Amino acid sequence: MQRWTFYISGKVQGVFYRQSTLEKARQLEVTGFTRNLPDGRVQVIAEGEKHQLQQLLDWCWQGPERARVDDIEIVPEHATQEFTGFTIHH
Repeated sequence: MQRWTFYISGKVQGVFYRQSTLEKARQLEVTGFTRNLPDGRVQVIAEGEKHQLQQLLDWCWQGPERARVDDIEIVPEHATQEFTGFTIHH
C-alpha cells in the first residue's frame, strides 16, 4: 500500500476535474480525496497499490474533456490507511 499526493496545475478548476477524478479513483478502488486549492491547482491524495496509483496518475494527465493539465507534482508518502473510500473535499 502506498500514498501519493498529486498537485495538478493548468485549467483544472471549473471543468469537472474533481468529480471525474472521484469516478476514476472509485473505479480503480483507490481511497483518499480530491479538492481545489486556492492557488488554482487541484490536490489529490490517493492510497492504493502502486499499479492503481500509476493508473490514476496517468488518467490525471488527461483529465476530463474541458481540462488542460500543464504539470503534476507528485509527492510519495507513507500510507496511513485512514480513508474508507474516495471523496471530494470542499
